[in-house]
Amino acid sequence: MSISVSGLTKIYGTQTAVDNISFNLNKGEIVGFLGPNGAGKSTTMKMITGYLPPTSGSITVCGLDVIAEPLETKKKIGYLPEANPLYYDMYVREFLEFSAGIHELGKSSGERIEQMINITGLKKEAHKKIGMLSKGYKQRVGLAQAMLHDPEVLILDEPTSGLDPNQIVEIRDLITRIGKEKTVLLSTHIMQEVQAMCSRVIIINNGKLVADDSISKIQSSGSKQGIINVTFDSAVDETVIKELPNLKACTSLGHNQWRLITDKPEELRRELLQMALQHNVNINSLQSDTQSLEDVFRNLTIQK
Repeated sequence: MSISVSGLTKIYGTQTAVDNISFNLNKGEIVGFLGPNGAGKSTTMKMITGYLPPTSGSITVCGLDVIAEPLETKKKIGYLPEANPLYYDMYVREFLEFSAGIHELGKSSGERIEQMINITGLKKEAHKKIGMLSKGYKQRVGLAQAMLHDPEVLILDEPTSGLDPNQIVEIRDLITRIGKEKTVLLSTHIMQEVQAMCSRVIIINNGKLVADDSISKIQSSGSKQGIINVTFDSAVDETVIKELPNLKACTSLGHNQWRLITDKPEELRRELLQMALQHNVNINSLQSDTQSLEDVFRNLTIQK
């Protein structure tokens, strides 16, 4: 296992930020780490990197205990925090040389720096001060720094936060290429990013793990609900729709189309047919659908 987390807990005073979570990540996986603000994502990532000590539980990275072997563990990890910590008065290449010195790369540092500049697309910007760069290029510098010592594991906290659409695509493509050879755990609030990059998602809410599976499995069964798309031949009042006994939620899609969420799809189908007869409307189409990742996320993390 590249990352193994078991019974991980972090308590601040009376607040439990991370509550007894466990998961494993293998080499070559890009895993999305999801949760609402305050769910415990960044705290978990900081504990995996050794930045924060856990209250209880264990963490191993590439077989090394994060607490017992902190320096050896950090050699295996590349970390890009949400607040990308850069020295704005340094030039790009100068900053990477400084980082290489911290990692004690020695004679190989020059070659490795040039590799990272090329891989992250910084060649045209390497002569500039970091403070002069756009946010997208600052993120590239952060990624170059995180990968400089060729770690086996990358921990990326909101790597596309605040970027424009073009920058997001560029960083996403870069992470996808990197993930073929490494283990990547990344947090984000952008579901399209998760679906584009990740093969698997881990969702936490209020510090607790609420889902850990492939995207397809989570979409089909993550919230144990079904979706029915129905189209009528004429308008149906929303109050009539909401009277259906097995309906949990409904959304009008316009043009007499409705998206219905239910725990009991077959029962709701029968109720729709009965309702159509009672109100003298015809059903033009009635189709089952899978939930979007956003639907599942909301259902698993919405505050009751």
